[in-house]
Amino acid sequence: MDSNASLKIVKRARALRKAMTEPEVMLWSKLKGRGRGQPIFRRQFAYESMIFDFYRSAAKLAVEIDGSMHWPAEKRAKDEARDRWLARRGIEVLRIGAGAVYQDLGGAADAVVLRALALIESHG
Repeated sequence: MDSNASLKIVKRARALRKAMTEPEVMLWSKLKGRGRGQPIFRRQFAYESMIFDFYRSAAKLAVEIDGSMHWPAEKRAKDEARDRWLARRGIEVLRIGAGAVYQDLGGAADAVVLRALALIESHG
């Protein structure tokens, strides 16, 4: 939890952990491991006024699983504005389509882990 997140957002993040979408559950099953060399992710992470599907603080990497609700142009524009705002704060957003999780779970998980490791190394 980000110290600037409001109590309302923190409570919503806790509720979302119990109501994750199927693609989020699938990806979480691959990311939650704490194996050797595996970056540790948080799920439904509260940051200021928003909630990231997954977050790795050492990498400053937010991972968002985008389903069909993200397809309309208005929603995509909102997502892009949010991503630019986060980039100005040093946080990279990696967006993965829900379809990609269904089609290649291992590939999606590998992409997240590799990006997190690359960012951790570059921040190190």
